[in-house]
Amino acid sequence: MITTLTSIITARMLGVEGKGELSAILFWPTFIAGCIGFGLPTSLIYNLKQDSSRASDYLRLSILFQIPVSILAGVVAWFGLPIWLSEYSATAVRLAQYYTVLTVPLLLAVNLLSAIAQSLDKFNIYNGIRLNVPLFNVIGLIVLWLLGSLSLTSSTNIFLLTTLLVVTYSVVSLRPYVSMGLRGNPIDRTAVKPLFGYGMKVYAMELLGTLYNQFDKIIIVALLTPRDFGLYSVVFALSRVFNTVQTAISNVMFPKVTGMEHDKIIRLVARAFRISMTVMAIVVVPSMIIGKFMLGLLFGPEFLEASSTFYLLSIECIIGGGSWVLASSFNAMGRPDLVLIRQLIAISITVALFFVLAPMYGLFGLSLALVIGAVVRLAITLFQIPRVFKVPLRSIVFDKGDYTFMVQTIKQKISGKGDRPHEKHESHSSNG
Repeated sequence: MITTLTSIITARMLGVEGKGELSAILFWPTFIAGCIGFGLPTSLIYNLKQDSSRASDYLRLSILFQIPVSILAGVVAWFGLPIWLSEYSATAVRLAQYYTVLTVPLLLAVNLLSAIAQSLDKFNIYNGIRLNVPLFNVIGLIVLWLLGSLSLTSSTNIFLLTTLLVVTYSVVSLRPYVSMGLRGNPIDRTAVKPLFGYGMKVYAMELLGTLYNQFDKIIIVALLTPRDFGLYSVVFALSRVFNTVQTAISNVMFPKVTGMEHDKIIRLVARAFRISMTVMAIVVVPSMIIGKFMLGLLFGPEFLEASSTFYLLSIECIIGGGSWVLASSFNAMGRPDLVLIRQLIAISITVALFFVLAPMYGLFGLSLALVIGAVVRLAITLFQIPRVFKVPLRSIVFDKGDYTFMVQTIKQKISGKGDRPHEKHESHSSNG
């Protein structure tokens, strides 16, 4: 909701083309940070769950590795952005250079700090990191709006300041754990192999995930106009509202089930997949209708030309979110290579469709390619799981005990009794 409000303010004040330029500026640090994470945040979660006594070594290795990486990425971005943004104004290009160089190391730090919070089950801090970024953004933008000073430059500065504040908040909140990574004691070199070994296993998968999730923006920058980017950024952000439940589940599921026995992992992950998909399937149709109405009312009638793109992106969001919930089972059991196979196939199909459909149908073709890619990812995952976990496909996609589980969970939460109903009521599931 806060992200949508941010889009409304920037779209109303900057217009479609100005919104497109701002989206291009904000896009590059996120994309670059996703490409150079080298799987370290995920590896931190996995290894800290396996052996928390080596937290100091894992943290220091991660920090020391990503400092030079971020510097190198900043140099490449500084000289590359004028080429990559050749169709954009000189002001937008210069802002993108400064913003990218300063923000990439901050985003890498946010990813590491989020991983620490997740691995320690400090989800209040993790939620604070996720909430404070858009919250501080929208507060800053509202202040600029009221002062009549909202522009491309001032908006970019607000986003940079927000990221810096959130990093500071995270370091203070996790001070006892971050300080372990800054101690001057010699690093145990035996920590290198598990940290970077698992990190490189998941890095290929995460890199493909980043390319898959961001390649649509790259295509827009390369083949379409700033106006197209403005339209797309608005409907894309609005469609991501449908992914809220599944994103929350995915972010909690991996650190929660890592280290469990395989049969318990699949029971919990499959249940989360079924319930989230059912809820979102019920919600999506009326919400899409309301979403189109809100698109014109809040953002302006000029954004209605992208309404068909909004419909497709909403469907893609739910299907893709469900596939990531299921994929957390492979990461938790130390088999990220299976997710890598899925991503390789899906991204190959989707990128090929981008180059075919985007020139023909513009944003609609782009979003259609994403829907097809999401269906491919889900289909491959549903094909893999029964063979890896030795369970029938039917038990993954259907369980009559889910309704009973949901009712009992809601009752327990209302009464304030128990935090983990799955541990008490697994007997209601035909899977366990």
